[in-house]
Amino acid sequence: MNDLKKCLLFYAVTDHSWDKGDNFFSNIEASLANGVTLLQLREKNIATDHFIEIANEVKQLCQAYSVPLVINDNLEVALAVKADALHIGQDDGNVKAIREQLPRDVILGVSAQTVEEALQAEKDGADYLGVGAIFSTSTKLDAKSVSLSTLKEICKTVKIPVVAIGGITTTNIKLLEHSGIVGVALVSAIYGAKDIPSECKKISQILKETNFR
Repeated sequence: MNDLKKCLLFYAVTDHSWDKGDNFFSNIEASLANGVTLLQLREKNIATDHFIEIANEVKQLCQAYSVPLVINDNLEVALAVKADALHIGQDDGNVKAIREQLPRDVILGVSAQTVEEALQAEKDGADYLGVGAIFSTSTKLDAKSVSLSTLKEICKTVKIPVVAIGGITTTNIKLLEHSGIVGVALVSAIYGAKDIPSECKKISQILKETNFR
């Protein structure tokens, strides 16, 4: 990944719950074609071989649009498909041990909700942090709330890039100005949209006009 900060600007996270019929891959392609700079494939409660099958297909789409692919939580899948990155949560294993199992050129992202978690993740080898939920979200029911002040403090404290996640939409992105983040991760704002191409273009334009630093 040549420029991690640029890739993290418009970070899409997949979610099957927004599919209406057999449109999972077409929705992903619509987002990739209209501004998304990084795609995280999140698959819960499916067999590893099925996850790998889906990931290989999504990887082809990502390569067609020169967008890095991030695998959520599953080290085995990330290694099997030679993903560009792996993202793990606080309960998904030891960061240091996982970093040691990944090729050096594979990016490791870690979720954090506190300054202490952020510092530990950085120390253990994380390349970037996902911090949230910043706003209320229905996508992840067990998501812990993180205040804007904590987000800013994390950004000031760590040296690695930080992405905000959780309930982020076109109506509240501007509230994150001057927070110190390098980008935003969105789920329902993209894949729950009636017109994904139009919504992605709108988000992309807002991001161009927003100063996070």
